[in-house]
Amino acid sequence: MAVTVSVVIPVYNAAGHLRMCLAALRQSASAPFECIVVDDGSTDASPEVAREFGATLLSTGGRSGPAHARNMGARHASGDVLFFIDADVCVHPGTLGRIVLAFGEDAELDALIGSYDTLPHSRDFLSQYKNLMHCFVHQTGRKQACTFWSGCGAIRRSVFLEHSGFDESYRRPAIEDIELGYRLIRAGKKLMLDRNLLVKHLKRWTFWNLIKTDIKDRGVPWTELILRDKAMPNDLNLQISARISVALVFLLFLFATEGAIRYGGYFLTPVLGMLFFLLGRYWVEGAAQPNATALRMMMGAALVAFVAIAWASRMLTMVPPVLLGYALLYLRDRYAQTSARRARMTGRAYAIYFVLTLIFIVTYLPNSVSVMVFYLIFIAIVIINNQFYFFLGSKWGGLCALAAIPFHLLYHFYNGLSFMAGVVRHTWRNLGERQDSSLELHAGEKRQ
Repeated sequence: MAVTVSVVIPVYNAAGHLRMCLAALRQSASAPFECIVVDDGSTDASPEVAREFGATLLSTGGRSGPAHARNMGARHASGDVLFFIDADVCVHPGTLGRIVLAFGEDAELDALIGSYDTLPHSRDFLSQYKNLMHCFVHQTGRKQACTFWSGCGAIRRSVFLEHSGFDESYRRPAIEDIELGYRLIRAGKKLMLDRNLLVKHLKRWTFWNLIKTDIKDRGVPWTELILRDKAMPNDLNLQISARISVALVFLLFLFATEGAIRYGGYFLTPVLGMLFFLLGRYWVEGAAQPNATALRMMMGAALVAFVAIAWASRMLTMVPPVLLGYALLYLRDRYAQTSARRARMTGRAYAIYFVLTLIFIVTYLPNSVSVMVFYLIFIAIVIINNQFYFFLGSKWGGLCALAAIPFHLLYHFYNGLSFMAGVVRHTWRNLGERQDSSLELHAGEKRQ
């Protein structure tokens, strides 16, 4: 008998994305046994969209979080396998077929996770960067998965219910899927990663939403989970290369601070010049978009600071080539994309200009051991993460891959901060629990 699949989708105020999600399911080569949409207190047209597509609609009765919503959907489902996706995810035509085939061929398979594809829906810089980074992590992960993922994850319904589903103490979209995966691994269940089980992510990321999600909803609670289970597998976001990168980024920040204190503008001007070049692609795209006032103001403030530091350090000759590079990049993106040949020619010309200008900037650097160590650390970080940057370049273009480097450094930096915050919070909670246990024991002894 063929394996039956129940699709479970939690939704909160995502009518537009949900419509695209359900439309993709309708176009799937293998129709799901049933599709369950769980409305988590939406105030938009999400419930109407679910009804329009004939999905079974459940309601949590108020904002309870996706963990609770998915558990509710799982309890009402009747398929052999639960396939969890988010409302901002679109399946490929063959996604459901791969799930049916995988569970049908392997009776011991308990759960299966997939990956985002390499063509995110939102075309802005940050959304491309974040979604492609997530894709890269899963495309380079181990086939024997170390956890579960509810963005594109299938699990036998009996196994899911046996292990009580997602932990509903997570009231926001957080790491409830990772926590379930840790419990499944601890119980000896078989979890696999299929790199060809693909879905498209529709989410549009903003800078502050990216920071908030990575720190508050991922980094800190994941650290607490690692400390709780004493498990840090060398896989996905926890690969040894990522841990080394975090340590190197903190060293980079330390030497940058030392260089700024010792040399002032003489050190900061070349560094800011390089930063302008690396962020050029991001700023060009953002400045060309409507509603980009905040980005324009941030760029203007950074430019004023750069010119002021260059003037104070008597290095004004560095300003024209940096500004010219930004102007050339803007003109290239605005006017030279009418043909593939012109795009290649202007891209190569800008690459040559970029390299020559970086050499010019580096010649201004102070001649000291600390500055040399700073740039050696920077080069080491780039080398360690070269596979990711080559991946971005192959899918997105070389200039975009360069522009992603500062954001990737920032990612490693706040991951280190998240880990420290998670350790502090975990320790504090343990102390509180011990004190509560001591008080209860003392009260019990008194009653006796």
